[in-house]
Amino acid sequence: MNASHVKKLKIALGGTARNPEDVEALHNLKLKFAEISIDNLIYFRKNINEYLKVKEKTGLYFLCHGLREGDPNNINSLTKYYLPQVLEILKIMPTLSMSLLTLHLWMDRSFVKATVIDFKIQLLKTIIDNAREKRILICLENLSENWHDLKGAFDKLPLLNLTLDVGHAQLLRKENTSFDFIKRYPDRIKHIHLHDNLGGNMPENDLHLPPGKGTVDFKNIFNSLNNIGYTGTATLELKPFEIKSCLGFVKKLLRA
Repeated sequence: MNASHVKKLKIALGGTARNPEDVEALHNLKLKFAEISIDNLIYFRKNINEYLKVKEKTGLYFLCHGLREGDPNNINSLTKYYLPQVLEILKIMPTLSMSLLTLHLWMDRSFVKATVIDFKIQLLKTIIDNAREKRILICLENLSENWHDLKGAFDKLPLLNLTLDVGHAQLLRKENTSFDFIKRYPDRIKHIHLHDNLGGNMPENDLHLPPGKGTVDFKNIFNSLNNIGYTGTATLELKPFEIKSCLGFVKKLLRA
């Protein structure tokens, strides 16, 4: 194929923001959006006005990353703690014009009981039904799962989408699982998380290094995304100073 006919990968780049100051830093790096990470719902609620001010000042749009689930096999905790907080986040998101929420719900059958996975699928249905009224996309983020682990959820929940985390896809596997997710679920991928690591089988191996500092094959992952015509968003899941250190590398790969 003539080089002039090769379609360039068009991805809107953003970064993680843990506070309003991070949003300003991302704006200074000329990124398109901020993915607001909610580790503490009380803090998030108290700072909504500050987020609104910095959103108006910078012109960045916001996506949302939900809180962690806690014990992945504890149905009682998921019911009494996790679900109510996610539903509260969904109530707040329209205030900041957020249209996409990424969730952590571990579905790896090697670690999570089958009965708990079935429960989580029903929990996701409740969340999706609630989000649909607000026109918010719900994306499940891959942790250590392969595509088989998420098949049940995607089969039962046609409105469930995927945040493809290419760094997590490098862990607990011989080969990065991004390629299988891209092949099996091209239409479900609505968002991407970018960070690097050296592989490994332990939680501490999730290093969140700047792309290019580890072993993730970004070049071929981006080629695969280009082949399916992906034109969505991608968050550099790093601190602003780390994003600055690798932004040129990432943009060069996107242009290649």
